[in-house]
Formats: sequence, C-alpha cells, structure tokens
Amino acid sequence: MKSLTKIAFVILFLMSAQAQARVISDVDIAESISVSEHTLNLNGAGVRSKFFMDLYVGSLYLPQRTTNIDNILNAPIVVIRLNMTSGMITSDKMSDAINDGFDDATDGNVADIQAQIDTFMALFSDEIAEGDQFTFAATKAFGVTAYKNGQQQPTIEGELFRQALLKIWLGDKPAQKSLKKAMLGQS
Repeated sequence: MKSLTKIAFVILFLMSAQAQARVISDVDIAESISVSEHTLNLNGAGVRSKFFMDLYVGSLYLPQRTTNIDNILNAPIVVIRLNMTSGMITSDKMSDAINDGFDDATDGNVADIQAQIDTFMALFSDEIAEGDQFTFAATKAFGVTAYKNGQQQPTIEGELFRQALLKIWLGDKPAQKSLKKAMLGQS
C-alpha cells in the first residue's frame, strides 16, 4: 500500500510539473514574465508557420488572462514575444511580413503611423537568426518598447501605433488565425 501511495505521489508531482512547463516547437515558454515592473502571465502561445515550416513561436502576456480582444487592446500593458525557430527568416522577410501586418491591421491606412512604423522597422535591420527573441511591451502610458534578445530599443509613442502593432497578431486580419487563437488561449 505504501508503494502505491508513493507511486501516486510521484505521478501527481510529475503531472503538476508538466502542467507548469510549456514547450512549443522546442521553445521554452515562460508562464510569467516581468516587464517594466509588471509581472504578466502567459495568456497563450502558438506557432507561426508557412508552407508547413515553423517560423516562430508567438506568446501573449497580460496582467490577467482573457480572450476578449477589446480587453487586451485596452489593457495597461500587453507583451507579445516572438521566438524565432527557423533560420529561413531573413531581415528582409521579417520586415516585409511586419509591414504587411501593419497594412492589414489598419486596413491600409498607415499614413498616420508611418513615421512610427519606420522607426520600429529598424529593429529588423540586422540579420535575424534562429533563436533570436523579439519582445514588444505595449503600454498605454508610454507606447511600445521593443527588445531584441533582451536589448532594449527606443520606445515608440502613439496609441494608434500601439493598437496597430497588437492587431498584427490579434486583429481581424491576423498574421495567422491559428496563432491568434493560440495566443488567446483558445487552442
């Protein structure tokens, strides 16, 4: 009887450890992160793929889990993290994809935020390698601060820009519908 109790305890321990650890496409996904003195919880994460190839893992972090897009867009801080899983992503390809994302997120009306987009695109000017990590901390108070591999980039102000950036992955025309669903924790 003691052996069964020990085995049951070990199984429960292993199951709880698995529930807390999350690996997607060989990327360890943190259950929570700290950004700008805020602790944010993982809302969801998934893979961006194209032509059956995994390109990156996208993760969404929020103060409180939700599937409501309006609540996310109006949250005081939202973090989107991209972990590159493919060496096939070049700086040019990523720049093109992000520019297309802004175009889709704004229904083609990028004129009001073009200056911010141009500044933001400098983040992708250096070559991108498998294993690179991009983190976008979008706060209502300050704008968007991007990090590449933990290196902080200049903060880009403007609520229209902040909303458009988030809509690249969470809007009506997201980068990939299945990734949006996964980031919302619905997969």
